[in-house]
Amino acid sequence: MTGMQALIEALRAQLGDRVSTTDAVRDHHSHAESWHDPARPDAVVFPLSTDEVAAVARLCHAHRVPMIPFGMGSGMEGHVNAVRGGVSIDTTRMTRLLRLSTDDLDVTVEAGLTRKGLEQHLRNTGLMFPIDPGADATLGGMAATRASGTTAVRYGTMRDNVLGLAVVLADGRVIRTGTRARKSSSGYDLTRLFVGSEGTLGIITEVTLRLFGRPEAVATAMCPFPSLEAAAQTVIQTIQLGIPVARIEIIDAVQLAIVNRFSKTAYPEVPTLFFEFHGTSRASVDEQAEAVQELAREHGATACAWTSTPEDRARLWQARHDVYYATVASRPGARALTTDVCVPISQLAPCIVETQADADASGLVAPLVGHAGDGNFHLILMLDPGDAAEVARVAAFTERLVHRALRMGGTCSGEHGVGLGKMKYLKAEHGEALDVMRTIKQALDPDDLMNPGKMLPDPSVP
Repeated sequence: MTGMQALIEALRAQLGDRVSTTDAVRDHHSHAESWHDPARPDAVVFPLSTDEVAAVARLCHAHRVPMIPFGMGSGMEGHVNAVRGGVSIDTTRMTRLLRLSTDDLDVTVEAGLTRKGLEQHLRNTGLMFPIDPGADATLGGMAATRASGTTAVRYGTMRDNVLGLAVVLADGRVIRTGTRARKSSSGYDLTRLFVGSEGTLGIITEVTLRLFGRPEAVATAMCPFPSLEAAAQTVIQTIQLGIPVARIEIIDAVQLAIVNRFSKTAYPEVPTLFFEFHGTSRASVDEQAEAVQELAREHGATACAWTSTPEDRARLWQARHDVYYATVASRPGARALTTDVCVPISQLAPCIVETQADADASGLVAPLVGHAGDGNFHLILMLDPGDAAEVARVAAFTERLVHRALRMGGTCSGEHGVGLGKMKYLKAEHGEALDVMRTIKQALDPDDLMNPGKMLPDPSVP
């Protein structure tokens, strides 16, 4: 019996039929929504609790077998691909709400509960968890990738809204980070260390989250502009003036044409900003909306379309969230390479303008959509993996995009994370700090068992 076979038998003794080695299950866990080549794990396990995850980790550690955390599989940078084989630890059956405090505005959930699942629990409480990355991701996965989304401009990202974690370390120890207090000056901030670590330091099994009161009044607006630069300048001034918008999304003409075909909508196919306003009264929302509309008019926006009905708001934001699937459907048989960067707000307009000029010069179709309120934008490029010339053009274009963002004081990824795809840029972005990250990894996971081959590039490779 090989070492892997012995491990699988030991896992089955712990979890029974919640261990799978079938090709179909392994294939499902070999990739997410990324363009990276799939890599199958040797086995997949489905634990039901933190204790079971810890038991799995102890067995894997004893056999020196890699562990790859898996949530809903919505990641964009190859985070879940088992590049060195091992055991995929699927947390999607860990869906309990463990504790809810409406007085303290916080909740503790298991890592496999999705954001929409949490919304169902909160529906009648008057509270909400606003972080919305689009996909119905697990909350553990959102913490592990430091997710954000359309509402980050007002409510922040997962980094800002995770109060504490339960984490299983490589050797099976369970630690609990943070407290429910809203501030602390006690010890290292381990919560922030694990938020965004992409499963390379430990497996997040429980998450304590900050909640917010549900707004009494909500309105949305769609404002078409004569150019992306005019739209971006409107965003910059909106933020500078401190107007408390909840969402500002920017979509270019190419992306809107794709959305119209897919979602059967009829939006004007020009650069467009989507806004959402939250307030304690209709008057406060109307005041925010009027201020933004005045700015938009100054930058050449044509008539903005406003709505406050839940049905119309849901329809607008669903079209926004469908951009990935709309773009994939626009070129059957091709693969989607989705990338993102984030720059300071003041650099958003020049970065977008330079990027679009680069795409045009490269002969590429590069639909753009972004969380303009925090300087983060995405491109979805469809490519034929069998066309070496096209693959090379796309690779060169995305590399120039990242270095453009870094030159402007930004980052290689605002929310997709590092995974496999962005590792080669970390040295340019972080410099000597990358060695500190490697030291932390070595201290917590000396055998490199936690999601190996991700996040930290091989120091021997220039």
